[in-house]
Amino acid sequence: MKQEAFLPDDYRPAEDEPFMNERQVEYFRRKLLDWKAELLEGSRDTIETMKDGTRNIPDVTDRASEETDRALELRTRDRARKLVNKIDAALRRIEDEEFGYCSVTGDPISLKRLDARPIATMSLEAQERHERREKVHRDD
Repeated sequence: MKQEAFLPDDYRPAEDEPFMNERQVEYFRRKLLDWKAELLEGSRDTIETMKDGTRNIPDVTDRASEETDRALELRTRDRARKLVNKIDAALRRIEDEEFGYCSVTGDPISLKRLDARPIATMSLEAQERHERREKVHRDD
């Protein structure tokens, strides 16, 4: 594993530096790890809340409301689990030195897009083409 690059607290990737240089890679690696930690902490909180919240509620309406809340929370946690998998995949791409490049065209993904969605695997143009094709096939 490579040594971490020094990264000032106020660092933001810039277009005028070499694409996916050590500092940019470290910036995105940390961003992904922080995001993952936040999601996992939310999952732990949910598990604790659900353990503590298991109780017998006599009122049918209150019980139904609580079950609906739990179902919604479980769906949210499932989305978070899938997101953690995508974050892990992005971290693997960093290790494989493939992070930041479009999986379709091989071109660099814009820094703005990566900063907004560091799990992105396609450039904006490739993603839009993909979504248009998907829509066409869905409308058939």
